[in-house]
Amino acid sequence: MDQVSVINTITVPRGMEVIAEQIRDEYVSYFSEQEGFVSSTFYRSLNREVDGSIKYVNTVVWASYAHFEKVVNIGFSNQSGENNEGRKVLGKGFPEPIIVSPGQYVIVSHVNT
Repeated sequence: MDQVSVINTITVPRGMEVIAEQIRDEYVSYFSEQEGFVSSTFYRSLNREVDGSIKYVNTVVWASYAHFEKVVNIGFSNQSGENNEGRKVLGKGFPEPIIVSPGQYVIVSHVNT
């Protein structure tokens, strides 16, 4: 199978940006030590939402879906989202009221100029 991109949209209330960025950095540090990790990119919106929150997009690319599943493993099947190493995965490691909307994607089309 092709590489898998895990793409999370993260909505962060005003004043919690530093916390969200630190948590993301901790997770990328952990993920980068796992077999099959390819890369990660972190984006912050240029504009705030009407309520003052700001959106981030975090992408983590895995060599395959099997590599992703190995890191996430039992996180799919328990309420807390903890994997076999006790890490909260699938966006569940962020404190409320930060909202994470996780998803897994494969590339359908890519254009370079």
